[in-house]
Order: sequence, then structure tokens, then C-alpha cells
Amino acid sequence: MTWLSLALLVVPLLGACALLAPATTSHLRPIGLSVSGLTLALAVVLAATFEYGQAARPQFVVDQPWIPGLGLRFHLGVDGISLPLVVLTALLTFLCFVYLCWSPGHLPARPRAMLFTLFVLEVGMIGTFLALDLLLFFVFFEVVLIPMYFLIAIWGGQGRRAAAIKFILYTLLGSVVLLLGLLLIWAQTGTLDIVTLTRARGAGLSRSVQILAFVAIGIGLAVKTPMWPLHTWLPDAHTEAPTVGSVLLAGVLLKMGTYGFARIAIPILPEGAAAIAPWLGAFAVVGIVYGALACLAQSDLKRMIAYSSIGHMGFVLLGFATLTTVGVNGALFANVAHGLITGLLFFLAGAIKERYGTADMPTLGGGMLARYPHLGSLLTFASIASLGLPGLAGFWGEMLALLGAFQPAPGLSRPLFLAFMAIGGLGAVLTAAYFLTMLSRITHGVPVAVANTRGDRDTAVATLDRGLLDVRGYELVAWVPLVVLTLVFGLWPKALLALTTPAVQTLLGGTP
Repeated sequence: MTWLSLALLVVPLLGACALLAPATTSHLRPIGLSVSGLTLALAVVLAATFEYGQAARPQFVVDQPWIPGLGLRFHLGVDGISLPLVVLTALLTFLCFVYLCWSPGHLPARPRAMLFTLFVLEVGMIGTFLALDLLLFFVFFEVVLIPMYFLIAIWGGQGRRAAAIKFILYTLLGSVVLLLGLLLIWAQTGTLDIVTLTRARGAGLSRSVQILAFVAIGIGLAVKTPMWPLHTWLPDAHTEAPTVGSVLLAGVLLKMGTYGFARIAIPILPEGAAAIAPWLGAFAVVGIVYGALACLAQSDLKRMIAYSSIGHMGFVLLGFATLTTVGVNGALFANVAHGLITGLLFFLAGAIKERYGTADMPTLGGGMLARYPHLGSLLTFASIASLGLPGLAGFWGEMLALLGAFQPAPGLSRPLFLAFMAIGGLGAVLTAAYFLTMLSRITHGVPVAVANTRGDRDTAVATLDRGLLDVRGYELVAWVPLVVLTLVFGLWPKALLALTTPAVQTLLGGTP
């Protein structure tokens, strides 16, 4: 079954190639749905045949010569850390194709180009989580930048060009620093094989080299995460991106940065991780509080959800900074939970903007539960899941990250991390504040007529009076899986923690 890893890359690549052939617009929908659906089916088969008792070691390994002259290999594999993210990527991509292709009105201008872009993006995202070679990881890490740039620049909102340029400049500059860190490891160890380097646990790398490499790699990953203060590209990119772009950007691309800490920075550079962990924790908790305060100041719904991602990723980074099994498990859990919940939030924000013609919360007014009861209920569910209500997936990652800070790894200052825990707890309270404020402004109260941007007030009211479609069938197909998984992981966290724990123990140098 080793072919499964390769098939997950080949199938969307073939889908992209199929879109280059002459075809009518009516053929684009079945191509998009069938190819993304097949990729998801392969990911499900991968999860079903995965040996969960051996989650700490790579499985479905493909290891072939790539550039023999440089000793580089095309090395792919899946373990307990990467498997959830591979499945999450395939799921969110398929749901984006459902959202685009199911409804006659959702395919945008240049539909063939957009579907092609999404397939190339999927190849890069899945490849990042499969790569077991540092240079191969970097290649896939960079592949996603160009299609995401075009998604924002071509199909985004009015400020799309500036947002796309800001996105590409930030991420490319971060990638340059990341590449320097990876090359430093190669120069000191003579190998780019992630499995070999992980087993070596920093052998052949002096403490000063590990610190330097960790800082360089950490900066590159922090831009993609994004970590405060390297976050400023994110709100603009989310605000201007089309709905599917925002879903994949929040649900998967941000995870590529945090995944790099778990796959590369912490296990390969343990002394560097121990030295930088207090700084990583400090930046993390600043991001948690800053993201929450920024959310309270927003009037645009998509922009508020974008800033919330900065806070949620702060909890992920805090979990990694503790260098404990509990904290890192919490970070990995929060990664998956954030992908599910924030992906749903951006789907809902796109639907709200489509119905009202705006995402500006004062303009939206209140009363969504009266006008669109199902849409308002889904927004309420996603919001309380994101603020960390116990029993939903958003709770466990944040709680475990804070618990890890309560008792950090030996060698780290416990009083300092207790302070981080307290500040993180304050951020969790502020998270509840801005989501509840948003719900009170949008879902409650008396409905007000909102003029659609494509017409005047009377036209908008007449359209609403025709029952402008509370929740459509294809939207339910795209959203219900995210709701169900949010409930499943919230009520049964062991389903994910049992998978990640052995891999995390190996990552930290212990015995699974």
C-alpha cells in the first residue's frame, strides 16, 4: 500500500492536467467533484489502513532517488502527526469543490483556471505533510504560494491585488530565511533526510548552530503560521480572498507553518528548541491577547475571523513552546480543530456576504436567527465551538496547551510559563467576549432590511421576501461534515489524541 502516498499527489495533479484539455464548462463540475472526491477517498483509505499501533513511525513510505548527485531522495510517508492533516486537507479541498461545483451560480469567471489553481494548491498542501526530506518539504511548502496568490489576486475582492502582493512578499521573504536554516542543517550533518535527522536528535549540531538554525527555520514557519508580529498579511488576505480561498488558507495553509515546528524544528534541533522556547511562548501569548483585542475592534466579519486565527494559532505555538507531551498534543489537536471550525466559519461568512451583499457587521444589523434561522444557528454553533466551549473540538487544544504551560519541560522556567498560562487564559476569556459580541450584533435582535450591493433597498427586500434561501442543499453537504467532526472530536478527543501521542513522544525524544 505504499503507493497511497504517491497517489494522493498524482490524482489532483492529473485533475489539473485534465483541465488543460479542451472541455465545455459543463464538464468542469464533474471533473472537479470526481477528482477531489477520489483524493478524499484515498485519504480515507490511508486512514483506514494505517497501523495505529505503530503511529510513531512513518508508514506508506515512498523512498526513491530524486537528485542523486546531491544525495537527495523523493521521500514520502505518513505518521501520527501528519495523518490527521492529510485527511483534513483532502476533506476541506473536496468540500470547497462541492461548494463551487454543486450550485450553478458559484463557478466564477475563468472557472477552468480556478479549478486548476485549486488542484495545484492541493498537491502542494498534501505534499508538505507527506514530505520526509527537508528540501522536498521546502519545495511543496513553496508550491502553495503561487496558486494562493492567484486565488486572491484574480478572484478576490476590491483590494485583492494589494492583499495578494502583501501575501506573496511576506511568505517569500519568510521562505528565504527558512531555506537558509535548512541549508545550515544540511551543511552541518550532510543529510536532508527528516527521519535520519529526527533519530539523531541534534547529533553533529552544536548548541549555537541549533539555536541559529531554529531561529531561521522558526521565522520562516512563523510567517506562514502566522505568529505576531509577522501576521499583518493575514487579515488582508482573508478579507479579500474568495470563500474557498479563505477556507483553505485558514484550514490548511496556516497548519503548514505549525506542522513545520513539529516535523522539523523541535525534533531535529532539540537544544535550539529548549533555548528559544521561552521566546516562542512569549510571542504566542502576545498573539493570543492581541488577536482577541483586534477582533473586538473589527466591523468586518471576515476580518474578525481572520484575526481570531492569530489568537488560535497562538495557543498552538504555546503548546509547542512547553516541549511537553501534553502541550504538543494540545497544539496538534488545536491545529485540526481550528481547520474544521474556522473553515466552517469562513464558509458561513461567504454565505452571509452572498445573501446580504456585505460582511460589514453594522450594516448587516441583527435578527439573522429570525430571517435565516438555520444559517444563524450554524453561525452560532461555529462561534461557540471556536471560543472553546467544552464538548466541542475547540476546547481540547486550548485546554491542553494551557495545561502544558502549567508544568513545562524540565529546564524551562515554571514561573514564566505559569505567567504564559495566565495570559493565555485571559485570551480565552477575550475570545468568548468577541464571539459573543459578534453574535449579539448579527444573530439577535430585530431584522433590518439590508440593501444588496447589486441593487437598491427595495430590490433587496423583495429578494429576501422570496425566501432568499436560508441554507441550500449543496451548502449543507459542504458544511455538515465539519459540524459532525467538530462534535466527534469534542466529545471523543481520544480519537485524535491516541493517534498523535506515540508520535509526539518520539518527537520529544522519548519512547512511544
